[in-house]
Amino acid sequence: MKKMENISLPEAFVEKMSRLLGDGAGNFFESYERERSFGLRVNPLKAGERLPGLLSGLERIPWSREGFYYPEELRPGKHPLHEAGAYYIQEPSAQACAEALDPRPGERILDLCAAPGGKSTHLAGKMEQKGLLVCNEIHPARAKILSQNIERMGIGNAVVTNMEPAGLVPGFREFFDGIAVDAPCSGEGMFRKDENARLEWSPAQVAVCAARQDQILDCAAAMVRPGGRILYSTCTFSPEENEQTAARFLERHPEFCLERPRAAGFFSEGRPEWAESVGLKEQRDELRKTVRIWPHETGGEGHFMALFVKNGDGTGNAGGMEPERRQKDGRKKRGGEKKDKRAGKDQGELMEAARFLKENVREPDRLLAGRRFLTFGDNVYLVPEETPELSKIRVLRPGLQAGTLKKGRMEPAHALALFLKKEDVFQWAELGTGETAAKYLRGEAIGAGELEAVSGGDLKGWVLMTVDGFSLGFAKADRGVLKNHYPKGLRRP
Repeated sequence: MKKMENISLPEAFVEKMSRLLGDGAGNFFESYERERSFGLRVNPLKAGERLPGLLSGLERIPWSREGFYYPEELRPGKHPLHEAGAYYIQEPSAQACAEALDPRPGERILDLCAAPGGKSTHLAGKMEQKGLLVCNEIHPARAKILSQNIERMGIGNAVVTNMEPAGLVPGFREFFDGIAVDAPCSGEGMFRKDENARLEWSPAQVAVCAARQDQILDCAAAMVRPGGRILYSTCTFSPEENEQTAARFLERHPEFCLERPRAAGFFSEGRPEWAESVGLKEQRDELRKTVRIWPHETGGEGHFMALFVKNGDGTGNAGGMEPERRQKDGRKKRGGEKKDKRAGKDQGELMEAARFLKENVREPDRLLAGRRFLTFGDNVYLVPEETPELSKIRVLRPGLQAGTLKKGRMEPAHALALFLKKEDVFQWAELGTGETAAKYLRGEAIGAGELEAVSGGDLKGWVLMTVDGFSLGFAKADRGVLKNHYPKGLRRP
């Protein structure tokens, strides 16, 4: 192992990068002696154009519209605004990926390797709650974290699935307008920030990752519509996982070509000669359209991007699952007495959900626009209209959870609170960013006298709690006391 300041790099990695970079290797290795950059993104679904006060004076990340560099000592993850989903902490270079895929409101987008959710939440912000975003993660524990981040950021048009990529293909063939493939990789670009990445690296692991990436990209190719696009990215420097992966993909899929992605002007072009070294010379000009992000050239870690576009105009009918015959709540019809009982229970649940929205939300029709109700057990969800039948797919979150039926009455879900803004509800209460907010995050009751501001009048019933104007959760007010409904699993000690 070669010692470089406080970071020990694998000897085989040092030899490889020295050979590949030649005279430029010195500048590359010097980057390991510098402090790394820290970044976050403001959540446009909550903040709009307004910056949280905590972020005033921060330096903008030039390739990310909502991105900012922040000093390590700021520790924004400890602030109540983080729990309110006002921003997402994300490494600066990684913020280029959603900018490159460039999703638009109303599109069907898939994040195929989505945990922990940085790219999914960035994509969602650009979609403006319109269209369908499917966020998939193969590992169950990581999929739960992904689902929690989707909830925290107030996203209402996302479905979270837990499948191997190949398991999604039969149901989503030529279905998506855009697919993000932030592929599992050897993690060389994270060596400066992640000791485990350095310890687990080996040339053999690089080869394993490259083979896996080929398989994942083949799945993505089958699920994107003609005229659609795939954004392939890694956080590694290995040519086998980057330019060579792109070249192999183009050989297997001549129906695709490469385009230079958005924000590419801030970074270096790909290194086509690194694909030529294994005999892939015919794609040299195409591979110049790929993107290399180097830690010694930008304020961020190492990254690679390639934007593939599928030939065709996409004007035909999209493929994918045909929605099965449903009742109004989205369930498949059942037969006999069981169907009648289930339908009656569903109808009661939906009526209660509609009643809750009418009593607590100013414009419930606007909330329901482009969404339909779905009941699952005692839970009521609002799911995007474009969501197909998902009975053969493991789904963790079928949409926006509106609430849970308890003793015939709906208790609103934490996800609904984080989705709503204070102007959406009849009753809200401002906690401020100090001790009162800390009490709320600990699960303690709040007295009316501790609040900084309220919507007006005597609070009674469900109240949306806010911090610096951003929704944080629900409380239930009665006689001057607000009973805390912040989820127990999220409470701070």
